[in-house]
Amino acid sequence: MNFSVTYTKQALKQLRKLDAFTRATILQWIDKNLEGTPEPRGHGKGLSANRAGLWRYRVGDYRILATINDQEITIVVLSVGHRSSVYR
Repeated sequence: MNFSVTYTKQALKQLRKLDAFTRATILQWIDKNLEGTPEPRGHGKGLSANRAGLWRYRVGDYRILATINDQEITIVVLSVGHRSSVYR
């Protein structure tokens, strides 16, 4: 039971806006730590309050916001951005 990663249109748009080095770093981190992992919760942190149900993954100064769907065994990346603006 290994998880696969999918991206929303918004996340893909945000990734395209990043510089090439940062984009490559984030995508490599996702491939190494999330794609095919049996337990994605070990690498992230659950959010609370108005973002309850979302998970945050930290890659340097950037954050990945995602939902984890246990029934379909998928991780849906919702947003990728700098830590100063990703939660807005």
